[in-house]
Amino acid sequence: MTTTPPSPIDLFAAALHIHPDGGVRAAERRMTNSDSGAWQIATFHVETDADVHADHWEMHPQAEEAVCCLTGGVRLYFRPARPDDGEAMVQLRPGTAAIVPRGRWHRLELDAPSDLMSITLRHGTRLEKRTDTR
Repeated sequence: MTTTPPSPIDLFAAALHIHPDGGVRAAERRMTNSDSGAWQIATFHVETDADVHADHWEMHPQAEEAVCCLTGGVRLYFRPARPDDGEAMVQLRPGTAAIVPRGRWHRLELDAPSDLMSITLRHGTRLEKRTDTR
């Protein structure tokens, strides 16, 4: 058994992967599909809508996603279920989070530069270019 203390992990440079066997490891952050079978906790600083791919819809078919606003402000939009419906929107302020249901298309837009955290299982994650951009 080792007695060396663990090193700090820079959460803005790496992600935490939580594996089904209970292991937690620092790993490369993946914002799209990952076949590792691990849940990913990713923290990132964003300055512009381009940093959060506001021009794309995202969907996680295998799990829900917690989108957490640590600083700044962000709007979380949900794709309409029917063509005549409008986008549903949740405003997140510092210290708040929203749960994106499994399989629900969503996107983000910034109100200000922000620090965000995402927690989800990325397996099967899909991105789709928006065709309704302003």
